[in-house]
Amino acid sequence: MMIDIFNHFMPKAHLDRLGELIPGHPVLTAFPRLKTLWDVEARLRLLDEFGDTQHVLSLANPPLELIASPDKTPEIARMANDALAEICRKHPDRFPTFVASLPLNNVEASLAEIDRAIKQLGARGVQLFTNVAGKPLSAPEYRPIFARMVAHDLPVWIHPMRAAQFSDYASEKASENEIWFSFGWPYETTACMTRLIYSGIFDELPALKIVSHHMGGMIPYFHGKINLGFRQIFFGTPEKNPAAEEAGLRRRPVDYYKMLYADTALGEAAPTRCGQAFFGTGHCLFATDAPFDSEQGRGLMRNTIAAVEALEVSKAEKDAIFAGNARKLLRL
Repeated sequence: MMIDIFNHFMPKAHLDRLGELIPGHPVLTAFPRLKTLWDVEARLRLLDEFGDTQHVLSLANPPLELIASPDKTPEIARMANDALAEICRKHPDRFPTFVASLPLNNVEASLAEIDRAIKQLGARGVQLFTNVAGKPLSAPEYRPIFARMVAHDLPVWIHPMRAAQFSDYASEKASENEIWFSFGWPYETTACMTRLIYSGIFDELPALKIVSHHMGGMIPYFHGKINLGFRQIFFGTPEKNPAAEEAGLRRRPVDYYKMLYADTALGEAAPTRCGQAFFGTGHCLFATDAPFDSEQGRGLMRNTIAAVEALEVSKAEKDAIFAGNARKLLRL
């Protein structure tokens, strides 16, 4: 059994609605080419190729706050979540649950939708993006959303959001060579996790559960940098980090990073080993990012399964990553 906790789906009705809301947007040209993204039967056929694999569905980008105003996004979120819940209801053997989308440019409506999606529709968490139309998730206005998820004892999925207008150099206006995607998304995730940690969120909400996409972005690879701040070099000691002290953190910064959960949506063995070594088996969950590859998701699923299988850990640990940890975290 494998439970893929971070893959993406876009109900056809939602895709059609995007055509009305954001005409000319690049996703309207790209997404229809990926049938397994929006066609339930195509997704089911894809899953049939991988045994008893299950997908926990989450809505594909763009974030709702980038497609409509605060008075319109609550209704869009309800429609999208209703559609995902209906797919799960019809095919529980393949789609055991879904991750709810929120109208983050309307916090009060987001809180209401959290309660509705979890209590009435059976969602087992919510998906946020690393910034809300440019605002950091660590801003105080979004704290009630995290607190509400702690009250429900369910995780928050965080997906990177960055587009080509984030230039690679200050003298330019747009990113080139798809750097915004290949390297900007891991950076975006890492920056978001760091801002949340330094905002004191885990001291305020120690039971908070966050799933950081793509194995936490850059976090495992830069373990050493987490342990050594810039000012610490000149004004600290191995145990004294001035930036962490000024932020009022009660523990070492690295301890908070290890509180995060991370998924295996990397598709390669070497970075998967690095991530598992940093986060530990108990905080690693199987995910593929399907169907976003040139094989309608097959490549990502095949390669990610192989990467987890290649880990030099026991079968029991692999089973935990493939499904056991998801069952526990999502209370399936």
